[in-house]
Amino acid sequence: MAGNDLGGLLDLLTRSGLLDQARSWIGTGENKSVSGAQIARALPDDTLRKVADDAGVSTEEAADRIARSLPQAVDKLTPDGSLPQGDSPEDIIRQQKL
Repeated sequence: MAGNDLGGLLDLLTRSGLLDQARSWIGTGENKSVSGAQIARALPDDTLRKVADDAGVSTEEAADRIARSLPQAVDKLTPDGSLPQGDSPEDIIRQQKL
């Protein structure tokens, strides 16, 4: 993983074939959608399981919820098109208030 920040999360997504989607969230144009199945493949199993447990939902439901909220969250975290430093990828996922 590329550090404990949003860049690390985007690296996970990129390595899972979601480069176009991730870039669209950072840029100023339209945010491309991503599916729950794509999120489930991109995230480490233990991260997805912990997020699901914390939210009291199945891992499939957690992945679907992350897929719905993550594009907007990344877009808001990168208003000027650059990546902020700080939160770990797991923290960013957990902040989605599933």
